[in-house]
Amino acid sequence: MAPPEPAPKPRPDRPALLRQAVPLALTLLIFGVIFWRIPFDRFVEALSKADIPPFLLIMACMSTAYFLVDTFVLSRMIRWFHGPIRYRELLPVRAATYIVSIINTQLAQAGLALYIHRRFGTPLAKLAGTVGALILLEVTNLYLFATLGMLSFPGRAPAALLLAPAALAVVWWAVMRAARGGLGPLGRRLGSGELLASFRELRLRQAAAVLALKGSMTLLSVFVHGQALRFFGIEIPFLHLLAFLPVVFFIGALPVTVAHLGTSQAAWIFFFRGQAPEADLLAYSLASHLTFMLANGCFGLVFLPRVYADLFGARRPASPGAP
Repeated sequence: MAPPEPAPKPRPDRPALLRQAVPLALTLLIFGVIFWRIPFDRFVEALSKADIPPFLLIMACMSTAYFLVDTFVLSRMIRWFHGPIRYRELLPVRAATYIVSIINTQLAQAGLALYIHRRFGTPLAKLAGTVGALILLEVTNLYLFATLGMLSFPGRAPAALLLAPAALAVVWWAVMRAARGGLGPLGRRLGSGELLASFRELRLRQAAAVLALKGSMTLLSVFVHGQALRFFGIEIPFLHLLAFLPVVFFIGALPVTVAHLGTSQAAWIFFFRGQAPEADLLAYSLASHLTFMLANGCFGLVFLPRVYADLFGARRPASPGAP
C-alpha cells in the first residue's frame, strides 16, 4: 500500500503578512530619516544629561491618572448602552487591553468586545458600534484641541491638517443620519440594525460628558509634559504646548507604525524644533512614549490573571447597578 500523501502545507496569508510588514517598514524608515538628521551620539548625550528619577515619577503619576479616567469613561459607555457594571470590575480588562494594544490595537479592541459580550450577551455588532462611538469621541477631543492650536499659530502646521476637522464633521453627520434611517436605503438598513444602535442612543449630554473627561486628560497631559520636559533641560511655553501637543498626540495615535513609534517622535521634532535642539526633543519624546507605554503595560500585567479568569472561566452574571 502506498504511503499516504503528506498534507499540503498551508500557504502564508500574503495580505496579512503585508499588513504586518508595512508598519514595521514605515517605523524603520521614519527612524532612519530621524537618525540621518540627528547624529546618534547627540541623542545619547541628550539622554545622559536628563534627570531620570523625577521624570519617571511624574510620568508614572500621569499614566495612573490616564488609566483611571480612561476606565471611568469606558464604564460610562458600557452602562449607557449595554448594562450596569462596577467600575472596579472593569479596571482589570481595561488594563489588559493596554498590553495587547502594544502589539495590535485592533486585537485589543476585540478582546474588550469579547469581555463585554460574555458579561452581557450583547450582539457583537452593537459592541462594535459602542467602540466606534468611543473612538470617534476620542478623535473629536483631539481634533478640537488640535484645531484651536493650529488656528492660534497660523502657518506652523501643514494646511492639509486643517481639512481634518471638516472631514470629521462630515463623518459625524453621515453616521448620525444613517443611525436614524437617513441617507437612502443603505441608511434605513443600517439605522434599523445593531451596528449603529449606540450612535442612535447617544445623547448630546453623554457626548459632552465624554469630551469633558477626555479634554481634562488632554489638559493634564499638556501640564505634565511641560513639567517633565524640564528634567531634560527643555523649556517650552505652556501656550505653545497647548497649541501643538494635541496635534502630536493625534499624529502619534495613527495606527500606521509599530506601537505608534516613529510618527510621534517625528511630530515632536517638527512642531517644537524651534523651541529646543532636535536631539533633546528626540530623547524626550522616545523616553516619554516608552515610559507611558510600559507603565500601562505594567497595569495590564498586574490584572492579567483576573482578566484570564473572566474571559475563560465560568461566566459570571452582570453586576447590579452600583458603579
